[in-house]
Amino acid sequence: MLDIKLIRSDPERVKENIRKKFQDEKLVLVDEVLALDEAFRQSKGRGDELRRQRNNISKEIGKLMSQGKRDEAEDVKRQVAAIAQELEEMERREAEMTEEIRKRMLVIPNLIDDSVPIGKDDSENVEVERFGEPRVPDYEVPYHTDIMEKFHGIDLDSARRTSGNGFYYLMGDIARLHSAILSYARDFMIDKGFTYCVPPFMIRSEVVSGVMSFAEMENMMYKIEGEDLYLIGTSEHSMIGKFIDQILPEESLPRTLTSYSPCFRKEVGAHGIEERGVYRIHQFEKQEMIVVCKPEESMEWFHKLYRYTVELFRSMDIPVRTLECCSGDLADLKVKSIDVEAWSPRQQKYFEVGSCSNLGDAQARRLKIRIKGKDGNYFAHTLNNTVVAPPRMLIAFLENNLQEDGSVAIPEPLRMYMGGKERLE
Repeated sequence: MLDIKLIRSDPERVKENIRKKFQDEKLVLVDEVLALDEAFRQSKGRGDELRRQRNNISKEIGKLMSQGKRDEAEDVKRQVAAIAQELEEMERREAEMTEEIRKRMLVIPNLIDDSVPIGKDDSENVEVERFGEPRVPDYEVPYHTDIMEKFHGIDLDSARRTSGNGFYYLMGDIARLHSAILSYARDFMIDKGFTYCVPPFMIRSEVVSGVMSFAEMENMMYKIEGEDLYLIGTSEHSMIGKFIDQILPEESLPRTLTSYSPCFRKEVGAHGIEERGVYRIHQFEKQEMIVVCKPEESMEWFHKLYRYTVELFRSMDIPVRTLECCSGDLADLKVKSIDVEAWSPRQQKYFEVGSCSNLGDAQARRLKIRIKGKDGNYFAHTLNNTVVAPPRMLIAFLENNLQEDGSVAIPEPLRMYMGGKERLE
């Protein structure tokens, strides 16, 4: 959510940002906010004047009563009552205007960084850098669920019977590999100085609306029937929510946390749920990282965070690339975002396995996350990044470590989490 002062002082800058995101239908919101804000401020001015009048007139009542001028005192009382009634009506309208302004402010997109490439959708995202040499083996690389099934490692049919499409049972060594990757990612981030956290897996609506846009919420979140609770789509939601309505001492920053959680997503949209695979599903597990920091440090942290993901994948011999999201592909709260994509030998192309985002002070404004500085309080900046999400990670891992004889090599960093195994037979 933007600062209302910015819209007042430079509405054209806000409109130009909307155009860069190809959301011209939202341009009218800026003018509506300005009109509502002007009406609100006029009402506040009128209200202040009425309160002064009421205070001055009220002082007359006692004087008139002491002088025995009861009828005149009653007239003044009626004037005071009329002013009170007008003030009550004005306060009701002001509350309505405040709500209408907030509704529009929540939909107006955050200002993107000047370095973000301009483009309409993800087809215009820009490759930044590649790490590792993509390899295409001489032998066939089967579809990832076919690899898992050879190890008796996945059961989609049973999951359909219990839960429907978009769910799975992981079994045996594949399930163990899934947990090993999460454990390795956890320790990897702890070694980087992050504090490990297991957060709540359900959050209230005020936190949901604080961490994401309405469009994202509608397409992602599952609501608990009859309660003000939502299942999290990623632990970033509850991790940022942890700081709601707090004033953080400047010297305590940055706050660097890495969290484990299951994630639940509707996955409504063009992509749909896969029936055979585990790339796009309703339920998965994930290791996440979040940072709450001073504004001047957020871009430095942004570049650190996505490079941690690159380092993790490269430590398991998986080639990756970074892809900068263009303006039209950025969610409304984001200032800048980079996806990390892993190489698929089977498809001979890269696919997304993680996303790193700098949200500036957008979430902090919504959730009232402030920093106590020497010269007063100011809003924090928040960032998040995927360390690893094993269902997609499993696809990259199995394809890149599959051997010609059908076994799967276990890179050295994972072996201690796999009971010392060097390969899956």
